[in-house]
Amino acid sequence: MTDSKYFTTTKKGEIFELKAELNSDKKDRKKEAVKKVIASMTVGKDVSSLFPDVVNCMQTDNLELKKLVYLYLMNYAKSQPDMAIMAVNTFVKDCEDPNPLIRALAVRTMGCIRVDKITEYLCEPLRKCLKDEDPYVRKTAAVCVAKLHDINSQLVEDQGFLDSLKELLSDANPMVVANAVAALSEINDSSPTAAAMMEMNSQTINKLLTALNECTEWGQIFILDSLAQYTPKDEREAQSICERVTPRLSHANAAVVLSAIKVLMKYMEMMTPTSGFVQNVLKKLAPPLVTLLSSEAEVQYVALRNINLIVQKRPEILKNEMKVFFVKYNDPIYVKLEKLDIMIRLASETNIAQVLAELKEYATEVDVDFVRKSVRAIGRCAIKVEPSAERCVSTLLDLIQTKVNYVVQEAIVVIKDIFRKYPNKYESIISTLCENLDSLDEPEARASMIWIIGEYAERIDNAAELLESFLEGFQDENTQVQLQLLTAIVKLFLKRPTDTQELVQQVLSLATQDSDNPDLRDRGYIYWRLLSTDPVAAKEVVLAEKPLISEETDLLEPTLLDELICNISTLASVYHKPPSSFVEGRTAARRFTLPPRAEPSPGAETAEAAPVAQEAAQVAQPAPAPAADSLIGDLLMDIGPTAPAVAPVAPAPASAPAAGGGVMDLLGEDLSGLQLGGPQQQMAQPPAAGGLGDLFSLASGPGLAGSMYSAPKGVWLPAARGKGLEVAGTFSRRQGQIYMDLAIINKAMQAMEGLAIQLNKNSFGLAPAAPLNVPSPLPPNQVANTSLPLNTMGGVQRMDPLTNIQIALKNNIDVFYFSTMVPVNVLFMEDGNMDRKVFLATWKDIPQANEVQNQMQIPNLTSDNAQLKLESNNIFTIAKRTVEGQDMLYQSLKFTNGIWVMGELKMIPGNPLVQLSLKTRAKDVVPCVQEMYETILRN
Repeated sequence: MTDSKYFTTTKKGEIFELKAELNSDKKDRKKEAVKKVIASMTVGKDVSSLFPDVVNCMQTDNLELKKLVYLYLMNYAKSQPDMAIMAVNTFVKDCEDPNPLIRALAVRTMGCIRVDKITEYLCEPLRKCLKDEDPYVRKTAAVCVAKLHDINSQLVEDQGFLDSLKELLSDANPMVVANAVAALSEINDSSPTAAAMMEMNSQTINKLLTALNECTEWGQIFILDSLAQYTPKDEREAQSICERVTPRLSHANAAVVLSAIKVLMKYMEMMTPTSGFVQNVLKKLAPPLVTLLSSEAEVQYVALRNINLIVQKRPEILKNEMKVFFVKYNDPIYVKLEKLDIMIRLASETNIAQVLAELKEYATEVDVDFVRKSVRAIGRCAIKVEPSAERCVSTLLDLIQTKVNYVVQEAIVVIKDIFRKYPNKYESIISTLCENLDSLDEPEARASMIWIIGEYAERIDNAAELLESFLEGFQDENTQVQLQLLTAIVKLFLKRPTDTQELVQQVLSLATQDSDNPDLRDRGYIYWRLLSTDPVAAKEVVLAEKPLISEETDLLEPTLLDELICNISTLASVYHKPPSSFVEGRTAARRFTLPPRAEPSPGAETAEAAPVAQEAAQVAQPAPAPAADSLIGDLLMDIGPTAPAVAPVAPAPASAPAAGGGVMDLLGEDLSGLQLGGPQQQMAQPPAAGGLGDLFSLASGPGLAGSMYSAPKGVWLPAARGKGLEVAGTFSRRQGQIYMDLAIINKAMQAMEGLAIQLNKNSFGLAPAAPLNVPSPLPPNQVANTSLPLNTMGGVQRMDPLTNIQIALKNNIDVFYFSTMVPVNVLFMEDGNMDRKVFLATWKDIPQANEVQNQMQIPNLTSDNAQLKLESNNIFTIAKRTVEGQDMLYQSLKFTNGIWVMGELKMIPGNPLVQLSLKTRAKDVVPCVQEMYETILRN
């Protein structure tokens, strides 16, 4: 007897058995077999070999069996495209079935089978279903069009399905309308030609609003989101839409409520702020927002993130609802922190006592992160609500007395900010703070304490000893602490120079000789050079009056806030980031912004209509200093513990003292014997490479490296039109002078002479500043290269396009006329670097309607590289800022005719998408400036 019996079996295998059951004549057995196939598919088994057998089961009247077969088809059609064609006939047949459920099932499955080979076969059934008599089939077909567009957009456009979708917007059934809107919105987001696909007008809007009341909650969301993308033509239309959207605020679904709020927030911008209608809408917005906070924690968090944006835009909505943001003991930490942030934003003189009582209670909780945020919130309240500052400081002192380590450290951090906000007012508490020096172990708290000691060194008797105690472990400290300690000791030296010479010598040596940190080294060298060459300048820089800080500095930038308001109820409003920062494709490229806010005063229109010719004079006028609560003001100022309020004074070159070393008289005091780093002759020499010498050589150099963009020469007048005379040219700007660089070629058989040039009136008054310098006569087949200087004193006439210039060139044969375009960068002046305060005042003065935004795709661009390229073309960077990984450059340029243009350039490292916002009183120049920006950055 052999062992072969162990290797044989009577069972023919699971697949074989399923195949047999699928081909059974009994319907129940066939149905059970399909269920087994689906079950195997669900758990990950490969049952694709059964494709023909399962497809044969499609020919049935049993709806349940048909659903299962379609489910199998959707899963395996992509891996078996040739076999999937077998199902086409059945789809066509099912689309004409008497049962609307089967017709809808067929069209839904068609949309899910992503196989190019069979897509064209599905067009005819889909066309029929779009015009089906049953609304359930029509609404399913609408979604199928969006799915088909994702597979083959060109086919959808060629077959006219987009027009069919637009027709469905007028359908009598609200769910069909909602699905048509959803499909068009999806196509709008994904198609490069989407701008023309969903035409929003008053008639369409009226149809959507009619369907709004009757469709399901998700249909309402689609419709509301579409309304949010529409800009009403006037205030009256905006009010009419708001009246019909307002009832959605009482909906049970939080998404519907937030979408309705998004529409109202946008449309209110178009209405007069003081009108009774706006006040009425504002009152209606508070209750639904409060109701959202009674939902589960996850919904609460989303609601709170959206409320945070709403409160920044319109704080009056929830100004009387402070209590709903009080933290509950069982709230998750992420909800607690959001509530805390909103409480601070809503804090005012009327409710500050209530808020402080709550915050003090929170500071005794067991959750360390929450306690830290609560203590910091007390400091923010002190900065925001000035009358409460004393009470806040008293509360912080009470918390310091608890001696809880992390509470004390957070209290010291916020007290530093309170000192910045209210100088010379609460310094009496410094002694209490100094008692807690030993408990400080976090870098931010240590840096804050050091700043306090350095800033008020003249009032602290043992300031030198305290700072020296920090200096003992200098190399082990965090960079933040090292920088602060360096500045604090230099401040101490400037205030009390007689007994702190060794201390300042020690810290400068540690910073410049023993440190590998370039920031610390460079700051040390700058202080060293200032102290050794120009003590007066050192005092002006280091002890300068610092700008007051404001609670408003943590608000979102206005343009970003407007964009996020337009994205309420989406992920962008939860992340507090624009979609472009986390989504790729067209959705990221589309940017929604609020319309310009309606002005209550009739004089606003007059201001907007100010003539462009007055631009230069208006900018040149003294600008008011930015308000303390101005976000742009904070944006353009380097606010920090060590940032001077005045520009640093570059020291003059030091002359070597007489041998033996002289006496440096710092601040009028006799400092005999003080030596900073060896003999004074050595200090007069520039430090080694990489140190202060390099810094000052850069500061005094001609400017950043780079060259102005100049377009290659193009043929302006072909020889065929010029009777043998060919002209190629370009424009350039060199040392403040505009040139027309020409190559004049004689392709005729005879010599040419008497060449002269004339320019017609043009937008910028360009005219020759000298005669055309060309050899005369110009022999045949010879080229004459010349540069014709131009001035801007010629006749002015607006051209279309703006930079078009018409030229007449005469020789002994004829007069030839041609035109070309002037690259606008040659019209940018070298004195276009606007003062920061003037920039701020002008930006605020120019109406919001004059701001134009566009986006560019520029790979491998960094902010530093962009700044270099633009400055070499007289586009000057006023300030640079980095927020959440996004670099922002604020820039100005000036045309030869005095028109100023201000810009904001945003980019994210590694992301090719670059966003440009331009603001000017003369909007006509914006398109050519946008084009030049892109040209410069690409080259």
